[in-house]
Amino acid sequence: MQSNHHDITIIGAGVSSVFLAYTLMNQNEHLTIHMIDVGKELSERVCGLDAGRECTCVGLCSKYIGFAGLGKSEGKFNYTNDFGGELGRKIGKQHTLDLMKEVDKILCEFGGGIRPIYSTKNKDLSNKAVQSGLRALSTEVRHLGTILANEVFQKIYEFLKNRVHFHFETHVDRVSIHESGFRIQTDKGEFTTGKVVIGTGMSGSSWLKKQAASLGLHPGETRLDLGIRVEMKGDQLQSILQDTFETKLKIERDSFSATTYCMNPRGRIIRKHQHGVVMPDGQNEREKESPSANLNFSLFVPQYFPSHDEAMEYALSIIGSINQGRERIVVQRLEDFQLHRKSTSLEGNLVGPSLDGECGNVREEVPDLYGKALLEFMACLEELIGEKVHPDTLLYGMDAKFYEPKLPTDMNFETEVPDLFLIGDCSGESHSLSQAASSGIYLGRYLGQDIAKK
Repeated sequence: MQSNHHDITIIGAGVSSVFLAYTLMNQNEHLTIHMIDVGKELSERVCGLDAGRECTCVGLCSKYIGFAGLGKSEGKFNYTNDFGGELGRKIGKQHTLDLMKEVDKILCEFGGGIRPIYSTKNKDLSNKAVQSGLRALSTEVRHLGTILANEVFQKIYEFLKNRVHFHFETHVDRVSIHESGFRIQTDKGEFTTGKVVIGTGMSGSSWLKKQAASLGLHPGETRLDLGIRVEMKGDQLQSILQDTFETKLKIERDSFSATTYCMNPRGRIIRKHQHGVVMPDGQNEREKESPSANLNFSLFVPQYFPSHDEAMEYALSIIGSINQGRERIVVQRLEDFQLHRKSTSLEGNLVGPSLDGECGNVREEVPDLYGKALLEFMACLEELIGEKVHPDTLLYGMDAKFYEPKLPTDMNFETEVPDLFLIGDCSGESHSLSQAASSGIYLGRYLGQDIAKK
């Protein structure tokens, strides 16, 4: 029979928590570890969205919530400090890179090594990008793909469950300070624990806000990335992609900075459901038997808001207006966007849309900032590739990447409440699978050693 008291309880079973638990197990064989998640275990995370249909989940969507979190999706691990979070600034860039090597080693131990690692580094491209007013960001990538990612994380789960006490489909009502550390009240019973680590990711933002308030923790500013997703001729960027699978480009101006995200050669655009709105999302060619002839990416512009509520209200008002309560996504030809005219038909368009959007005027439906960023980026991109971006290029409104409000933590991710820690996206330091996993290893080593000393 499992005890109701544990040395460490991890709330949330996403990527950061998985790597934390794995590290704790290897650091200290005597630790009792408890993991609670509102979602399901990996083998039961089935949703119609996985097959390109509508969400079939009752309540929370299993595509995004449950064991392995967003690691189940495409399993794309970017090993870099150039993007994906600010972990390097918190614990040191070299330390972060070393931790990423550990992340990759663990993935390979559980079967991830069958997918080769590749690099997007290209010195010539970097020089040309600078001359064109852009910056080429680089990384090494282990891109597992959805099928392999599920296999890898299932093997990790089988390993963890030998020592970790799991509670899935369990809602944590309250975390409070207790004489033995903390009391955790859930809809499946009450538990006590010496230390609490929260790794609920962006899906648990509302829950975290409520718990933080009850514990006297006050979040600070919140980042929000919004942008237009672009779908273009598959060979249009061949000159800069011929040596790499993906190139990430950044443009910086006084009034904004913008970065390409999730570039998918021969990929498709699919609908992404988050926070009650629908957005255009990129799907890698490996996820479909019949890849498209196009290339797609989003151009994200980050903004910072005083609170999470303000960031979410801003994003949901814009995207909700586009959706019109019926999952609508607006699409417009680039030439029409440039000429301030509505696209009325895509029949005969050279770039065939991979997503069934509604023709309209993206320029009128998104704030001016994002249109300005797109136009200036396209001008620089044309200089970089030495040709005009085709006028039949398609623009979809509007994609978003959400972030957690940043709660103050020290060098070891400990909050102002002793023995309460935040990792992954909850910490505000990581925005990628690799940095989230690295934060889990970092905290696992610290807690394993700290408890051993005591």
